Amino acid sequence: MPEIKKIVLTGGPCAGKTTALVKITEYFSGFGYKVFNVPEVPTIYSTAGWNYLTPNRDLYYQGERAILETQLSLEDSFLHLAEVCTKPVLIVCDRGTMDISAYIKPEEWQEITAMAGTNPNELLERYDAVLHLVSAADGAEQYYTTATNATRYEQANEEGLRIARELDKKVIKAWTGHPHLRVINNHDDFENKLNRVLKEISKVVGLPQPVQEERVYLVEIVGEIPECSESEITQTYLVAEPGCEVRLRRRVFSGGKVVNVHRSKKRISETEDIETERRIDNNLYEQMLQQADPYRSTIKKKRQSFIWKGQFFEIDTFLSPVNNLVMMETKGIAQQETVNFPPFVKVLEDVTGNPRYLNYNIALTR
Repeated sequence: MPEIKKIVLTGGPCAGKTTALVKITEYFSGFGYKVFNVPEVPTIYSTAGWNYLTPNRDLYYQGERAILETQLSLEDSFLHLAEVCTKPVLIVCDRGTMDISAYIKPEEWQEITAMAGTNPNELLERYDAVLHLVSAADGAEQYYTTATNATRYEQANEEGLRIARELDKKVIKAWTGHPHLRVINNHDDFENKLNRVLKEISKVVGLPQPVQEERVYLVEIVGEIPECSESEITQTYLVAEPGCEVRLRRRVFSGGKVVNVHRSKKRISETEDIETERRIDNNLYEQMLQQADPYRSTIKKKRQSFIWKGQFFEIDTFLSPVNNLVMMETKGIAQQETVNFPPFVKVLEDVTGNPRYLNYNIALTR
């Protein structure tokens, strides 16, 4: 059986998914992958006559149930096709099953998943990675349009932009808990957004990537962070061969969901490295803790993740082995771009590239 990876491409309205899908197919076909694109199921139903805005609640409910069942069936059908291919396969889903939960009441979502013989945890585990492209309505309003999607009801006016931003955040919340959820910022140059998509998928399939530093700042939180996702992280580094960094991360989200991830990162040259991640169950997590590096302490920290003006940020408040450190990291902002610092954060120092503030080295603190 060939190597098969399944990716979800999601996001709020007018995020650039259609263009990204074309780019993904061209790029990875060039590396010898067979690329399957699973079409956007809600659009199939909308263009066929079903409508999100119907006042008939029963029709709405049955529509969402049908969308879920069709999504599952389509994905499984493409998986069967992938299993008989002779090349490695990349299955790219234009939205995935968890997107549906952003459009339906929680109790209804619980009902329709049960009727489909599944649950949210099983749905998350269907995918190797989830890439969320931020809506142009948040930070790139000048590019927001409804012209590319005739069924879009979030119009290009102030109210439509507000609805689109809210929906964008609901979709991120729906996928929160997936170990390889990556939020793809808006950029001054849309090409940068597409390149970040290709980079994240390359990580999933194991292609070497250019060494790139995320921007990191020492900060002080001076106000309330709006609509952030909160989690508690326990990070343990394992004994590894020289030049290789291996860690275990247990992340507990508000609501009690626990996600364990094993990550390995190896530098293969001065300019390239290979990074792999996999989700592991609680039993394997406990077993692998026996391989903990005795020279590095376990890191405990609180993480707050949010979007501000189209850019994604993570703020880590360290609890141990240090307890007076708060760092903010930006995700996927191009070198030449300006960081949209939020007003509720006071930047104390730019520590990008400073080895002292790498988690791997912070763990040496005792």
